[in-house]
Amino acid sequence: MDDGQGGHDVGVIFEVFKEIGIIEQLSRAILEARLPGGLIAPHFSVLSHLSHRGDGQTPIDMARAFQVPKTSMTHTLKGLDGLGLIEMRPNPEDGRSKRVWLTEAGRALFARVIVDLGPDFAELARGFDTSRLSEIQPVLTDLRIFLDAARD
Repeated sequence: MDDGQGGHDVGVIFEVFKEIGIIEQLSRAILEARLPGGLIAPHFSVLSHLSHRGDGQTPIDMARAFQVPKTSMTHTLKGLDGLGLIEMRPNPEDGRSKRVWLTEAGRALFARVIVDLGPDFAELARGFDTSRLSEIQPVLTDLRIFLDAARD
């Protein structure tokens, strides 16, 4: 299906995004089955984000990174703070805002969930040729980088 914009096949693009969406839903269900009671995928995503991007981010910067309203991020952070998984500290650069830090409990929970996902990943490896994942991972990374840059 030519879109009239230089021959790009919008049908292929749509199908790829549809598959990514379905994979996200299925992988979310696997993740949430391994999370302790009361936690959901958005909570884990924040822990993952802080684990990989580093502590000290402001809630508004995190909301932008996740492309969610600040109120949604504030709600997620409040839940994590109440569980002792993150700590909100005053922002030394702006007394009106806070910065977010992982606690040791948050780091430990993040690491434990990764370990707890091990059997699920092992089952995937038994039933699916994971070398194919290695082949597509660079393409998915490039797609993410492109989409991330395009949103700014």
